[in-house]
Amino acid sequence: QVQLVESGGGLVQAGGSVRLSCAASGRTFSSYFMGWFRQAPGKEREFVASVSGNGGNTRRADSVKGRFTISRDNAKNTLYLQMSSLRPGDPAVYYCAATMNDLGFLYSRRSRYDYWGQGTRVNVSS
Repeated sequence: QVQLVESGGGLVQAGGSVRLSCAASGRTFSSYFMGWFRQAPGKEREFVASVSGNGGNTRRADSVKGRFTISRDNAKNTLYLQMSSLRPGDPAVYYCAATMNDLGFLYSRRSRYDYWGQGTRVNVSS
């Protein structure tokens, strides 16, 4: 089992940027297909972005395309979400998730991810 711990959330000005991190335990981080999800008040948890084990296959939700970038550093067992041009609709609790399966075109389906972090909250001011 892999343990996931998100960090980097906080209060950010509208139009600003922040980078979220997800630290993973274990020695097989590169074997995991990783994703970012978010959940805003009154909303269901929604897909944000995903990346394959080797970093070669990335996907982003339409709502964040061109603004958010998902990446990973397998040597550091860390997943990142670089968030730019923050705007209303972005405030939420952001979660990282992992699965040993290469999800392919199922990358956005919550039920396909097996492990989840505790989440980190992102608020936007102004």
